Amino acid sequence: MTPESPAHAAPPWLTELAGKAARMTVPPLLRPPATGNGRPSAVLMLVGETAGQADLLIVQRSPWLRRHAGQPAFPGGAIEADDAGPVGAALREAAEEAGVDPAGVDVLAVLPDLHISRSGFTVTPVLAWWRQPAPVVPAADGEVTAAVRVRFADLADPANRIRVRHPMGSSGPAFRLPGMFIWGFTAALVDRLLAIGGFERPWDTGQIEDLPPEVFNPAAAS
Repeated sequence: MTPESPAHAAPPWLTELAGKAARMTVPPLLRPPATGNGRPSAVLMLVGETAGQADLLIVQRSPWLRRHAGQPAFPGGAIEADDAGPVGAALREAAEEAGVDPAGVDVLAVLPDLHISRSGFTVTPVLAWWRQPAPVVPAADGEVTAAVRVRFADLADPANRIRVRHPMGSSGPAFRLPGMFIWGFTAALVDRLLAIGGFERPWDTGQIEDLPPEVFNPAAAS
């Protein structure tokens, strides 16, 4: 958590990144199917700065949830009728899950839709600048157990980057950080953001590890 910071406009590098992200090519495994796109949902990729260092807001979901239990994720969820689209849904979920005040957030881009085959959701990522950040607070209902701001520099550090093999056979990027293991859909999005924004540093993409059982099934491990 960080103390409230003064408001200021999005930095030029982030505005440029937002323009590129809005036109990004969707990886084949995340492309929505031609028919039956699944339930529409949205996530907020909220970029801020702490002591001059760019960071991303990540929440840790409860190990007891029915979907994506125990996973680090961007704040988000299903688009409801009152949301008026993905931007409204992403801001509402960030407020509910991490105490983010939408009045202090500037939406910069809506990214192409992505599909999570495991849950059947089609997700619209919303990229935003945290113009006036405030301390983050995990949801009181227990859906989220932690909300943290993770530095881009730590995500891009080759020492923290690996590839993991999912029990169902697919593999993808992951980030091993103190107290947090980011994988799956969220890791794929972070991976794209680092590449598009020019943060990516050379790392070993050839070595693939099995996904730790306690990460894939956190409720059983607790």
